[in-house]
Amino acid sequence: MGLLLDVEDTAVTRQTAEALARVGTVAAIRLIALAVAEADDNQADWLQTGVHDALVGPGSAPDVVAACGKLARDPEEAVRRGAADISAWADDKRC
Repeated sequence: MGLLLDVEDTAVTRQTAEALARVGTVAAIRLIALAVAEADDNQADWLQTGVHDALVGPGSAPDVVAACGKLARDPEEAVRRGAADISAWADDKRC
């Protein structure tokens, strides 16, 4: 979680979010969702940028939205909230 919420180096935040989004598993997206739930506005912007980079970069990410759909039923409210934000970011990127 420290890499996703690094207050000293936003490049680490962006790169870690991008790498996890490229993995695209429910576990990887869950980590991003938890970070989104805890992030301040600046950190959230960099997390969003990392997810977007994964969605539009070469060899785009697997279906992040599908993972977010599974996380919508997670028992932890912070995960559900973060997954909803990530899903919205992914939907915005497709338009």
